[in-house]
Amino acid sequence: MIVRNLPDGSLILVNQSDHAKLSGILAAHWGNAQFMVPQPRESFIRAATFHDCGWYSYETRPNYDLERKSPPNFPQVPLDTQQLAAFQGGLDWLWGIDAYAGLLVSRHRTGLWRNRYDSVAYPASGSARVLTPEVEAFIAFNEHKQETALASLDRAQFLVNYQLLQMLDLMSLFVCTSDPKEDRLEHVPVSYGGDGRDGVVLTLAPQGDGRVKVTPFPFNRLAVETAFVYRHLPAQTFASQEAFRLAYFGAAPKVMTFTFV
Repeated sequence: MIVRNLPDGSLILVNQSDHAKLSGILAAHWGNAQFMVPQPRESFIRAATFHDCGWYSYETRPNYDLERKSPPNFPQVPLDTQQLAAFQGGLDWLWGIDAYAGLLVSRHRTGLWRNRYDSVAYPASGSARVLTPEVEAFIAFNEHKQETALASLDRAQFLVNYQLLQMLDLMSLFVCTSDPKEDRLEHVPVSYGGDGRDGVVLTLAPQGDGRVKVTPFPFNRLAVETAFVYRHLPAQTFASQEAFRLAYFGAAPKVMTFTFV
């Protein structure tokens, strides 16, 4: 869950699955004369849309930190046995529906603990978490599965698709995690001729009224309308996990819109 602390003490809460759906919208419109259309297209869009499917279980029982008086932001959620099982369950679920999409999302999951496999030059990854033996075992199991699947696929194409998935994840986080400010992404792939680590610099510049100018422009229409669902909780503290969850589930979902131009 993405947790945004507002100056008045209230919270904006965004499910990881809702943030991912915004990535999927961008994926569905990616590609023009300068930027390649992702292939296989449907599988790539599916991967972008469900790249955080491992969080579905958590979203049924979001945590509240009684000491900090706040729900933990997603990087602070404990990587315990239950959460690792949820990650694996999500990967297995998507892989069973679409093996290529599942492979991409598996790579995305392990890559978040491996500096995104150096596919993103900017922004830099946050401080690395100390990984437990259980997390390392999770990574080793899934990387082995990935390599086995890649043996029969176009590896170069896959690496570019993985890189592009990281960029779409970051573009969505750009608007979901805070009020957007001018930023950039390096390096965004433009073709399948790269190695999954090169491309162009993409700038993101808020224009007001929910519009974000993207240069160079990578989409197949002049303006791409996007949105994500969030909940707004007023400033308050909770005496228990149950009290927080009752307030969270009882808060009316709202929609925040952005247009990439």
